[in-house]
Amino acid sequence: MSEAPHGAPIRTPGQLIAAIIAGFGIPVAIIILLAVYVDTSTRTGAGTNIDASVQERVAPAAKVDIRDANAPRVYKTGEEVFKAVCSACHATGTAGAPKVGDAGAWAPRISEGYDTLLHNALNGKGAMPPRGGASPDDYSDFEIARAVDYMANNAGAKFAEPAQPASGAAAGASAAASAPSGASGATDNAQAAAALAALASVPQTASAPAAGAQSADAAQAGKALYEQVCQACHAAGVLNAPKFGDKAAWAPRLKEPMETVYNYALHGKGAMPPKGGSNAPDADVKAAVDYMVNASK
Repeated sequence: MSEAPHGAPIRTPGQLIAAIIAGFGIPVAIIILLAVYVDTSTRTGAGTNIDASVQERVAPAAKVDIRDANAPRVYKTGEEVFKAVCSACHATGTAGAPKVGDAGAWAPRISEGYDTLLHNALNGKGAMPPRGGASPDDYSDFEIARAVDYMANNAGAKFAEPAQPASGAAAGASAAASAPSGASGATDNAQAAAALAALASVPQTASAPAAGAQSADAAQAGKALYEQVCQACHAAGVLNAPKFGDKAAWAPRLKEPMETVYNYALHGKGAMPPKGGSNAPDADVKAAVDYMVNASK
């Protein structure tokens, strides 16, 4: 039996040249393709984004936020304040905070009334710091009130949207003056106009003593502030302000703790602007409250 002859795969010079070119060319092409793939793929390792790294390193250590003091104030919505300040605890129920939307957790708090909820938000309660830890320079009392309204209403409350303060000392009074209608509207508007004029004439610097100075007699300081600021509304009961010496009008207010009454005077309530539109020291505002309360007992 004879064996079949074996033939070489490369029989001509052309086949030899082709084999040599293929032997070198194919590996080189593979290497080039791998290099292109690696260079164009997304790199997620630290320091791989050169442009971002350079921008981060050359960025200034501090930034200055320049605001136009004369520009109109743009107030944030209750939802915006909630997301920026309150959600840290009220979104998850941290430290016993009632979660937003949890009607069961909010029910006993809503039953206390909106004024109590706002008082607690502004002054703190339990583990919650005053204003949720925010600064008054960043979020006004009105914006905090909006956040309280947003959270409570999402849990079943029917609180009305807080009235937006207008510019000037008598912001609340001017806003409320446009509300009355009917036969009594003209009288109420006339009273509001009178209160507006009286508050506008309040000297904004006279009531604030010099640095380090204190009133020699708190009662006298309270009486002086009442005569200078508070009586514009409380003397005649303008815009439903309880009249000075009217025991019946003051009775429901005096059922609340004095700290709550002080809070209304310091931060405003309804048509009454904070501190009655003055920049008097907190101690003098409290003294004025004491003066009116003592006259109504």
